[in-house]
Amino acid sequence: MAGYVWVDTPPALAEMLARLSAEPVVAVDTESDSLHVYFEKVCLVQLSIPGVDYLVDPLRVDIQPLGDLFANETQEKVFHAAEYDIMCLKRDYGFTFAHLFDTMVAARILGWKRFGLADILQTHLNVQLDKRLQRFNWGIRPLPESALEYASKDSHYLLPLRDIQLRELQARGRLEEARQAFRRQARTEASYRSFDPDGFWRLPGARQLEPTQQAVLRQLYILRDELARELDLPPFKVVANAVLLRLAQACPTSRRSLAQVRGLNHRVRKNYADRLLQAINEGCRAQPPVEPVQAHTRMNDQVVTRYQALRAWRKEVAAVREVDPDVVLSNHALKELAQRSPATPEALTQLAALDEWQRQIYGDDLLRVLRNAG
Repeated sequence: MAGYVWVDTPPALAEMLARLSAEPVVAVDTESDSLHVYFEKVCLVQLSIPGVDYLVDPLRVDIQPLGDLFANETQEKVFHAAEYDIMCLKRDYGFTFAHLFDTMVAARILGWKRFGLADILQTHLNVQLDKRLQRFNWGIRPLPESALEYASKDSHYLLPLRDIQLRELQARGRLEEARQAFRRQARTEASYRSFDPDGFWRLPGARQLEPTQQAVLRQLYILRDELARELDLPPFKVVANAVLLRLAQACPTSRRSLAQVRGLNHRVRKNYADRLLQAINEGCRAQPPVEPVQAHTRMNDQVVTRYQALRAWRKEVAAVREVDPDVVLSNHALKELAQRSPATPEALTQLAALDEWQRQIYGDDLLRVLRNAG
C-alpha cells in the first residue's frame, strides 16, 4: 500500500487537485467529530486514486476548491454509505454532487448479505480493517499516526471494491438500477442541527414520571442544551439521559442534595449547580407539560388495503431478486403509491418517489396491483 499524502496548505491542495483532475474515478471518505462536539464539522477528507491516498485537513486549509470535483459530471466519485458524507459536506460547504458510486448501495442491490465496509472488504478483498478508531475524535490536532493510517485505508480500498461490484452489476443486469440509486444519493439534503424543547418526551422513562417531574425534566433538558452549546459538547456528555431522569425524580433543592444524584458529572455539578437548581425550581413552579399529539396522517381503509397489497408484491419481488424489500421500493414510495393510486403510466410519472428505472421496470406490475386492490 502506498503511503498517504498529507494536505494542509493551499499549494498542496492545488497540487493534489491537479493530479486528481486526470483521474476518471476518485474514492472519497470523510471523518467528522459528531461524538465529541455540539457543532459537528467535517474534520478530514480522504481521497484515493491508484497509487496514492490523500488526507486533506479542512481545519487548516479551505477545501472549497473540492467543489468542482464533487460536481463534475465526468469524474466518478466512489463512497461507501455516501449519505452521511454528503449531508455533512453540503452543510459545511454547500457542495453539490454528481456521478457517484456508492459501494454500500451497490452491495445491497447485488443482494450481498453484509454491506458494512469492513465485512465487504474481508469477504471480497481479504482485507481486514482495524475499526478500533470508529469513535475517535477527529477534531484534535495533531492527529496521531495510527489515526492517519486508519483514515487512509477507508478510502484506499474503495476503488478495487468498486471494480468488483461494477463487473457484477453489469453481469446481473443491475447497473442502471444502481446508477439511479446513486443519483438519489447525490440529492441527499444537508443536515442541520436543531433543538426541540419538547424532545424530552423521547427520553426513556419520561412518560412514566409524575406531571411535576415532567415539568422539571423539560427545564433540565433545555438547560442541558444551553450548556452543551456553551461548552461545545454533545448533550449526552454534559448530562446523560438517565441522570436527567434521576434529577427530575429527585428534584434536589440544595447543592448537598444535588451531590447525592448518582452519575452527575463532577465538573457540571461544581460549575453549574446554581443553574441546575434554578431549572429544577422553575420546573416545580411551571405548569405540567402536555404531551404533543403525534402528527400522523391516518390512512383510510382503501389506502391501507392498497398499501398492504403493494407490500406483499414487493416482498415477492425481493425474494426472487434476493435483496431486502426496500431495495425494490422504499416504504415512502409504497405509501405515495397507495395514497395517490395512479391508474395510468402517465400518472406514475407524477410520483416523485419513483425514479425512471423503477417506473420502467415495475410500472405495469404496480398499476396491476393497485387496480386489483381497488
